[in-house]
Amino acid sequence: MKKFAAALLLICATVGLVYAQTKKTAPAAPAKTTGPSVSDSVKQLEHDWSDAMKAKDADKLGQVLADDWTGIGPDGAKATKKDYIGDMTGGGTTLTSFDFGSMDVKVIGSVAIVQGSDTEKSTTKGKDSSGKYVWMDVFAKRDGKWQAVRSQTALVK
Repeated sequence: MKKFAAALLLICATVGLVYAQTKKTAPAAPAKTTGPSVSDSVKQLEHDWSDAMKAKDADKLGQVLADDWTGIGPDGAKATKKDYIGDMTGGGTTLTSFDFGSMDVKVIGSVAIVQGSDTEKSTTKGKDSSGKYVWMDVFAKRDGKWQAVRSQTALVK
């Protein structure tokens, strides 16, 4: 029995030494991402959108807005992409200045929801529409590109 116990002890010691010398690999480093985050991309689209509004750039507005985009303005009126671009470029609305407030982005798969605010100097149908606004834009990734599909704006009083 003593020989059996000695042999068992020798085996355990050998296994322990082998286990102690086993090379352990370090955990893999997280994958590096290239390019801007979704949040950064849609925030840039918001800036492109406001720049296009100030410049009355129908082509740029057409790139930011999906063909099926609809929006609800501060007066509760619904507009299609065609209506909106026509109003922005045809003189119905003029944007003199646009200063962004906070922007918060929530990404859910291929959808990004942006809640934001701005202070602007503007006229709509010849009347002063300047003020502080809060808004929400919904972007969808289609064919590898983000576009606005829905929007709603409210004037803060």
